[in-house]
Amino acid sequence: MKQVTCIGRRGFLASLAGAGALAALPRRTSSAAEAPAIKLGFDNFSVRAFGWKAPQLIDYAASLRVDTLLLSDLGVFDSLEDDFLRGIKAHAEKQGIELQVGTGSVCPTSKAYDVKKWGPAEDHLKLLIRVARALGSPVARCYLGTRADREGEGGIYRHFDAMAKVLKSARTQAMDAGVKIAVENHAGDTQAWELQSLIEAAGKEHVGALMDVGNALWTMDDPMVNLEILAPYTVTTGMRDGAVWETEKGATVMWANMGQGSIDWSAYLKRFAELCPGVPFVLEICSYSWPREIPYLDPKMWSIFPRARAHEFARFVALAKRGKKHQIPEGRPGGGPSRELEQAQQKFDLESSLRYSKEVLGLGLRRA
Repeated sequence: MKQVTCIGRRGFLASLAGAGALAALPRRTSSAAEAPAIKLGFDNFSVRAFGWKAPQLIDYAASLRVDTLLLSDLGVFDSLEDDFLRGIKAHAEKQGIELQVGTGSVCPTSKAYDVKKWGPAEDHLKLLIRVARALGSPVARCYLGTRADREGEGGIYRHFDAMAKVLKSARTQAMDAGVKIAVENHAGDTQAWELQSLIEAAGKEHVGALMDVGNALWTMDDPMVNLEILAPYTVTTGMRDGAVWETEKGATVMWANMGQGSIDWSAYLKRFAELCPGVPFVLEICSYSWPREIPYLDPKMWSIFPRARAHEFARFVALAKRGKKHQIPEGRPGGGPSRELEQAQQKFDLESSLRYSKEVLGLGLRRA
């Protein structure tokens, strides 16, 4: 396919329509039409290739008529001073966008924590809470680390005490600000029950979860298992579809655009609405990036999942058995590697996923 260059939003959508890329979407089901109203939004990581700052991201979110925007890294702000942040808040309110804010790792023992940039992890988390308060964000998203933290002696569990200590240190600041610290199951770091135990140890009155269904697949969590365990703690989300299929070594997971993967969204959303009232459905689309083989037939793999629970793993295996090897959807921009192509692909993935979420699943308060 020919390379696609970065073009304006109207021109880009027109080109998609001309290619018929979104024409095959099914009509919204009656069950989706009758579902409780659920806010719809996206994480700015979905369009990271543009390098947009907060005002541009807010304007883009408003143009897509979403309800919520998660600004998941502090680098989108030109200043972290309260006066500047209050201006960002006012801009979002004018556009009708609910802001949420986040950062990366706050675990000082994780390979993912950048101590040179942030200094002590306790100070980093308290800075995040101050930013959340100034922006009017009800959540302060962060995470422990990545799958790499599962490796080595002690595995992921050697980090739990350090992470819990940091989370406990910010209890007063979070409670006074009316902000819930939202710890994400991130990039293969924790299974649902492990994150649950971390939240309980840190203090669930001020610590909750960002429930990421795509990341759950990286840790062999069936999406419904992940939902059932984390729902009582969930204050925000990171949502994308994922394809899972069997291989000779076990299974492969590939993140996909909404409606293109193995997740039964009709069943998932019915349960989500019951268990997570008021929690927004925030898309973090990073489709066709970082496909991961999960060689669960190799005994060596289990060294990084020594406490995995068999009854939950069985649900993941059943999901893989039902799945099929995923194909990239027709009409997605292709060509030689370039920043322009990356931007066009990210726009395609996010906007087609938003359209599916609105028109098929009935999500969002501002669908028109």
